[in-house]
Amino acid sequence: MGQRRDAVRNRELLVAAGQEVFAERGVDATLEEVARRARVGIGTLYRHFPTREALVEVIYEEHIAEVLAAAERAAVADDAWEGLVEFFERALELQARNAPLREVFFRHSVGGGRTDYRRKRIRPLLERLLARARAQGALRADFTIGDLLFAMWSFMPLFEATAGVAPNAWRRHLRILLDGMRAEAATPQRARPLGGRRLETVIVALRGRYQRRRAA
Repeated sequence: MGQRRDAVRNRELLVAAGQEVFAERGVDATLEEVARRARVGIGTLYRHFPTREALVEVIYEEHIAEVLAAAERAAVADDAWEGLVEFFERALELQARNAPLREVFFRHSVGGGRTDYRRKRIRPLLERLLARARAQGALRADFTIGDLLFAMWSFMPLFEATAGVAPNAWRRHLRILLDGMRAEAATPQRARPLGGRRLETVIVALRGRYQRRRAA
């Protein structure tokens, strides 16, 4: 029993250390540095994570699990607008924390298994949340899941530009964005919202553009 507790503790330490080291030093940080930060031997690291990709996969899996938990809490909030605000705040906190790891995630093409399953569960929860917020009269009637996804993507350049200067600047941007999402702030739109295959095409293009820019 004691050995099992030690193994669980070491794994948690390694995941936390990996998150810190990759965020500080990028994708080329050594696993030896991760082991030193976790205060365990390199052999212990390899027993838990035989490859760099295995460690990155777990870090990303935990990130997606936390985003899913935020979506689940938001989806059952009595006040759908408050649930939406809380989701934005929590999801963006996670994005800001893990922004330096984005390159690591893209470099190693993480995903699959439980991670993909959890990621696929997020969007239906958010679609229901938006529908409830519209029905309650708090969210503008033309706001769609595509608008929400684009809003989330729009914060990434801000995280990168302000990380070392004003790491909480995104919170001001969020409040301005939320004000524009309110029903009473809505103005007529000429452009149609994206959905279905068009939305998926745009999301894939955004991911690909970001990958190419980071690799350059």
